[in-house]
Amino acid sequence: MRAEGRALPVAAVVPALLDALAGHGCAVLAAPPGTGKTTLVPLLLPGADGRPPGRVVVAEPRRMAARAAARRMAWLLGEQVGATVGFTVRGERRVSAATTVEVVTTGVLLQRLQRDPELAGVGTVVLDECHERHLDADTAMAFLLDVRATLRPELRLVAASATTDTAAWAALLGAPVVEAAGVLHPVAVRWAPPPRQVRPPHGMRVDPALLDHVAAVVRGALAEGGEAGDVLCFLPGVGEIARVAGMLSGLGVDVLQLHGRAPAAVQDAALAPGQRRRVLLATSVAESSLTVPGVRTVVDSGLAREPRMDHARGLGALTTVRVSRAAAEQRAGRAGREAPGTVYRCWAQGEHDRLARQPAPEIALADLTGFALQAACWGEPDATGLALLDPPPPGALAAARTTLRTLGAVDAAGRATPRGRRLGLLGLHPRLARALLDAAPALGAARAAEVTALLSEEVPAGYGPDLAAAWHTARRGGDAYGARWRTEARRLEAALRTAGGRFPGGGHAPGDDAAAGLVVALAFPERLARRRPDGGYLMVSGTGAEAGPGLGGAEWVAVAVADRGAGRAAARVRLAAVVDERTARDAAAWALERYEEVRWAQGDVVARRVERLGAVELAAAPLRSPDPAAVRAALLDGLTAEGTGLLRWSRDARELRQRMAFVHRVLGAPWPDVAEDALLARAGEWLGPELAGARRRADLERIEAGAALPRLLPWAGGAAAGFGELAPERIEVPTGSRIRVDYSGEQPVLAVKLQELFGLADTPRVAGVPVLVHLLSPAGRPAAVTADLASFWRDGYRAVRAELRGRYPRHPWPEDPSTAVPTRRTNSRRT
Repeated sequence: MRAEGRALPVAAVVPALLDALAGHGCAVLAAPPGTGKTTLVPLLLPGADGRPPGRVVVAEPRRMAARAAARRMAWLLGEQVGATVGFTVRGERRVSAATTVEVVTTGVLLQRLQRDPELAGVGTVVLDECHERHLDADTAMAFLLDVRATLRPELRLVAASATTDTAAWAALLGAPVVEAAGVLHPVAVRWAPPPRQVRPPHGMRVDPALLDHVAAVVRGALAEGGEAGDVLCFLPGVGEIARVAGMLSGLGVDVLQLHGRAPAAVQDAALAPGQRRRVLLATSVAESSLTVPGVRTVVDSGLAREPRMDHARGLGALTTVRVSRAAAEQRAGRAGREAPGTVYRCWAQGEHDRLARQPAPEIALADLTGFALQAACWGEPDATGLALLDPPPPGALAAARTTLRTLGAVDAAGRATPRGRRLGLLGLHPRLARALLDAAPALGAARAAEVTALLSEEVPAGYGPDLAAAWHTARRGGDAYGARWRTEARRLEAALRTAGGRFPGGGHAPGDDAAAGLVVALAFPERLARRRPDGGYLMVSGTGAEAGPGLGGAEWVAVAVADRGAGRAAARVRLAAVVDERTARDAAAWALERYEEVRWAQGDVVARRVERLGAVELAAAPLRSPDPAAVRAALLDGLTAEGTGLLRWSRDARELRQRMAFVHRVLGAPWPDVAEDALLARAGEWLGPELAGARRRADLERIEAGAALPRLLPWAGGAAAGFGELAPERIEVPTGSRIRVDYSGEQPVLAVKLQELFGLADTPRVAGVPVLVHLLSPAGRPAAVTADLASFWRDGYRAVRAELRGRYPRHPWPEDPSTAVPTRRTNSRRT
């Protein structure tokens, strides 16, 4: 081994680590970045020399980190990758019979555990960067602990963390913590917020103003630092790295872009000392997974990408978030690994304490469909038997299991079906695995794999919104995406054949447009969309969508990627394929419904025979003889929606309702409440006969409400017979006139000419309540209002008499009205 390896700080604690493994079989290693935990420790573990207990497997969260770790370890041994040290990542494997240390991604490790739970030939597994709490890593550790408990108690496990926050891992493994001290030089912190407010990140979007500011900070750091060391700038993703790189040309330094999609040569150049000063634009992969030499300055944009459920694609995807304080400290530390350094944080100091202390574990935020399938195939459908640091959220797990049932991957109890096990072996999200597996018989393995590979990684925007056209562009190649796409397509084709089945292709296979549409439809059946008559599309899920001109106004499309900005009613289609109705019916057969529909819609009863694919109506025809009960229910819905005003309310009907409301208000039960809500709630009772003969809105409008209302009165106990006495429509006054009572207000009103009440001492009452008497002048105008006639005759009459006697001399105005004869006539007519 080269001297550089033996000098790494972690070498001092390797004896303690070996003792912990010998005594417990498990250990937690806490070592800061740059100490050698990833590249030295695996070479010194038992089995790394080719002797028992077996091969050392190192699991990394990222492909780039796995390749880099293997190359570094091989360099320390003076060998080429593939000899003592090899690696396996998705689509690439470099190992040999001599390989004793193999670096893999956690995804590859999970696939191996599903195929061979005993991990035959493996003596030790190192789960690196466990502090990052990736879902695959948490799942892999749970499976490994299960293997130790049931199949391989001698299997050794090391959880390696770049931070000292290891108590939870130690408790989970029941193992001691071995800590290695790093050499960290002082790092000066400079706060460099943007001069103007920038928009917060949304989805994958980052305000260009922030990127302009980051580029300016990098230029300033280069100027202030003279010729001292390289600048490492952290940005959230590939797009932001490319944009900032374009703003840093002409500075006399090498600008390198370090991310998972970068070519191997660029990655190798970034991880080796440069010939001149460099600016390295990197994603979070450079926080702890990779050691970049020569860095003296860090510029931190303050953003990162974390996995979330991407509803635009129906898959787990990365979204832009603010970094945690822990991640910010990791980033800053890269400036002080070799000498004193400086970190420029592109946010205000006051914002720093408001950042989350730690990044949230992926299991708490991400799409759990893949995890649920892994757990089901492992024999733990509800994951309760797995040793996880954090349990999966019940709602997210339930949603994932629902998706798996739709795919036929699990049964009603959540257990993996044979089909589900085949899907799990393809190394894809279950949705894409379903599309690959089910499209291959029609398209052939190669073509199905090619289209599926397009969906497994974001297609460049320059390829356009038509997936078939994007497929043709990728075939022509010439760019980095095309190269990655071809590699992934070959991997998927091989995985498909390994999973079994006959996929001949050729013959009468559909054309490229239909092939692309079929794969998307199988992956995302709920996003099949039909064009609306008024423009735009409606998805099976019920979401509206707007497609650009690139899709040619097709009747049906299968949407692969769509997004909906804040405040937008419809989603914007970013990538889709044209399909026909037959494909849509087959792909979303679970959403196909045929039923008779009788409902209230657009102000009337609609009775139809409907065929529907989710929210998309395929066909409809009028029902000639709809179910009477369904019609009645629809009419009641119409009444509820539009109110009892749909019925015919004569004056008598309105007054009857007022009388009933008065009695209910005064006496309560059993007298019915006839307020609007109460009438609607009991519409089936008091409108029963009329509803039985009604078929449409016009029939409701002909119903006489006044004829139906009395059905609500308490007839069963006989009380209804006394309703007319409790709330009479009219009251007879001393002249014999029958005067209508107004029940529209809080107190019943009797409006009558004053002379007709002569001799009446007591105020009339209804339901025990005195009416409010409006005493009218001979001209019918109000002269006085009283609820106590006796008091009025005694105290108020004189003033009224004095005011009106001269105005109406032909009418009687006796001195004593209590003993006068009531009359409807004038004096002249009385004589």
